[in-house]
Amino acid sequence: MDYQLIATTTFGIEAVTAKELRQLGYEDLKLENGKVHFEGDEMDIAITNTWLRTADRVLIKVAEFEATTFEDLFNQTEAIDWSQYIPVNGKMHVVGKSIKSTLHSVPDCQAIVKKAVVKSMQRAYNQDWFTEDGPVYKIEVALLKDVVTLTIDTTGPGLHKRGYREFAGEAPLKETLAASLILLSRWKPERLLVDPFCGSGTILIEAALIGNNIAPGLNRNFVCEEWPSMDKEIFEQVRDSARKAIKNNSLRMFGYDIDPQVLRTARQNAEKAGVAKSIEFHQLDFHKFSSNYKYAYMITNPPYGERIGEEDEVFKLNKKLGMMKRKLSTWDFNILTSFSKFEKAFGREADKNRKLYNGRILTRYYQYFDNNLKQKYGVVMAQTETTTEE
Repeated sequence: MDYQLIATTTFGIEAVTAKELRQLGYEDLKLENGKVHFEGDEMDIAITNTWLRTADRVLIKVAEFEATTFEDLFNQTEAIDWSQYIPVNGKMHVVGKSIKSTLHSVPDCQAIVKKAVVKSMQRAYNQDWFTEDGPVYKIEVALLKDVVTLTIDTTGPGLHKRGYREFAGEAPLKETLAASLILLSRWKPERLLVDPFCGSGTILIEAALIGNNIAPGLNRNFVCEEWPSMDKEIFEQVRDSARKAIKNNSLRMFGYDIDPQVLRTARQNAEKAGVAKSIEFHQLDFHKFSSNYKYAYMITNPPYGERIGEEDEVFKLNKKLGMMKRKLSTWDFNILTSFSKFEKAFGREADKNRKLYNGRILTRYYQYFDNNLKQKYGVVMAQTETTTEE
């Protein structure tokens, strides 16, 4: 069956997710705030859930229509043949959201949609009552400026749940955002990557997954796998293909943090993700970091206010980052922070910066492109080594 599909994203990541979809072979994409629309069948649902690194979920778009009254909402929802999506024993869970719409009561909209779906199911299956003891179908009713979009979630727990991170630091970076930071940088697997504030290791682990072409969803399950419409062999085929696509590249990555407990967690996470051999984690105070490696890449999410709480401390930290950049003048620096005075503290305007949301925190991703790659990277690597002060 062919579906209208939506890959949902964090605001600001839409173009990155669209590029991922194009690389997977999908065309005729349509981008909106927090959404990338595309078309596909059951195999495509399996492929995109397994391979998308930056999307939050993959949804089936069931319908879109205008509704300004509860009667409109009920009638147009009830007119849909929900039996083509949901089996007779399907568990129907309705969630909702409403933005700038006449129908602003989300609980009422959810209740009306559930009643309308059940009415449609009663007509299709010729029965009055449903056990709802089968596979889960999470239906979302989303209203934006009186336009209703009805979707069914194929993913289950969000795509950031890769399965490798049981524990995280105090303010964890979502795996999907970490992957976005890497894909937005100019880093390539043959290049050294450093994170001086690595925390539980998410940025480096996501980079290692990218560097070795390991599908992010390879070691987890998705809610749609339980659906009768989804042939069990489809996911088996996709996972088998993903395993065969894994590369064994020689990656060089270093992660540093001052907290030994957090580093233990980072090592455990890397081990569980299957990339432990690609990353070295070391305990080090950021202020003592140094390197004689000439060409390298830094991607990091340093503490910013919400964690430290003192603006002057954050200012000093970012000033130190700027001093470090001047010493490592041929490195690319990529820094995610919510600190509004970052460029002033750093001492240089970014070559590029973009708004991104880290959870509900509005941040900016400051990028400095200075890596001179005219020389062959292998020669440079052979001549220099990374060092740190203990």
